[in-house]
Amino acid sequence: MIGMARTARPLLLIVAIVLASLSLAPAGFAQSADSQDIAAGMRLFRQKANCQACHGWAGDGRKMDSQMPDGKNLRETELTRDNVVTTIRCGRPGTGMPAFDRLAYSDGRCYGLKAADLRARDLTLTDPPATLAPREIELLADFLFAKVIGQGPMTHAKCIAYWGSEVEACTEFPN
Repeated sequence: MIGMARTARPLLLIVAIVLASLSLAPAGFAQSADSQDIAAGMRLFRQKANCQACHGWAGDGRKMDSQMPDGKNLRETELTRDNVVTTIRCGRPGTGMPAFDRLAYSDGRCYGLKAADLRARDLTLTDPPATLAPREIELLADFLFAKVIGQGPMTHAKCIAYWGSEVEACTEFPN
């Protein structure tokens, strides 16, 4: 019985350390994004990253600029949040999706590839309109999951919720 108590102590210590470390995790880790984060992500989508040029203002693949590549319908994607963050950070070599991480293919952080690997495989990468900081990529993902991904096709009510009020864009959707 004494031997069992001695072997149980290290296990209890490990469990206590793991629980303590989880309680110290960043607050955003376990919580959903707040309205300010979602608004910041929407600004990134529409302005700095200009995602709407390829994916459409509603993220439904109805692009706004015929000169831009055809973007996927993000409203119907089944990608996980981690997949979305990786795609924003690393792009999709050989497609129109740019890498928004300035150092994406400098050190193998994206798909284990460097710029030389892309050239060797004859894969091109579209230049992004701007690069994004890691926090901006997270904000963009927060917005996408709050307002676009998994939200189904755009409707009049969803359009108003998307913009926060009745806007001209919502008139194309019946009530």
